[in-house]
Amino acid sequence: MSRYSAERKASVLKKLLPPHNRSVPKVAREEGICDQTLYNWRKQAKQQGVPVPGSGKQTEDWSPEAKFAAVVEAAAMNELELSEYCRRRGLYPEQIRRWKDACIQGAQRAEAQQQQQRLEAKQDKQRIKALEKELKRKEKALAEAAALLVLRKKLTALWEENEAD
Repeated sequence: MSRYSAERKASVLKKLLPPHNRSVPKVAREEGICDQTLYNWRKQAKQQGVPVPGSGKQTEDWSPEAKFAAVVEAAAMNELELSEYCRRRGLYPEQIRRWKDACIQGAQRAEAQQQQQRLEAKQDKQRIKALEKELKRKEKALAEAAALLVLRKKLTALWEENEAD
């Protein structure tokens, strides 16, 4: 039960998205549409996969997810297509390259952390195995000491009975 046509909605959304990045209240006043309606449209656009719906933010203030989405979109583009894409989004090709490098570095750090965690887990397993071995040895020694004490008491009790007879 939409009050607005799809074309009107798309044209209004373009004003909110890069490269314009105009604020919702400003566009709402110009278009005569309720602020909440525009916020909902922007939210729906984000859910539909529009990578960087504008919220009046500068490109460096975008969320990491939005930056990653821009990098993924631009990954298969040649220089000409990348330039056109950047113009439409209000970006510079250098930003896309910088964000791509940051994504790669983040993946490398994550891989290094996983490798470190595997190494720590291996060391922990070795330490646990050594501690369990030591625990078994001490349990055996304790059992032996307890057996000797019991035998000593029995022997003492036996000698006392013999002396009493």
